[in-house]
Amino acid sequence: MVRNIKPSGADKIFNPVAKFLTQIGISLAGSRVLAVRGRKSGEWRTVPVNPLTYNGERYLVAPRGHTQWVRNMRAAGGGELRLGRKVEPFQAVEIPDDEKPEILRLYLKKWAWEVGRFFENVTAESSDERLREIAPDFPVFRLR
Repeated sequence: MVRNIKPSGADKIFNPVAKFLTQIGISLAGSRVLAVRGRKSGEWRTVPVNPLTYNGERYLVAPRGHTQWVRNMRAAGGGELRLGRKVEPFQAVEIPDDEKPEILRLYLKKWAWEVGRFFENVTAESSDERLREIAPDFPVFRLR
């Protein structure tokens, strides 16, 4: 079964607020609005995201799993990161599971306060082996 956690409860309040603030140029701890073309409609779809920089490269991690933005990113091969009026186009390459453990660890160190509940008892202190076990459930894209 493919992991895809849909927003509920507090997420339905927090996500629109985070998206609005980012759209007007107020970043929450580095947040951006991801804009990616819909794979069927071709229309821009937007969602707040938390880009991560690791070893000089930027990444997007999908803490909810194989969501609509992930499926759209796979089809489009890229998109835009937006903060206020600043628009940063990028190409995206999905990285293989064996490259994910350190990226997931760093993502959890930085963003666990917001997304830790989606990782179900996996933390930044979890073993590499445990992070490799969960890697297929958490798509990660390198941005160029």
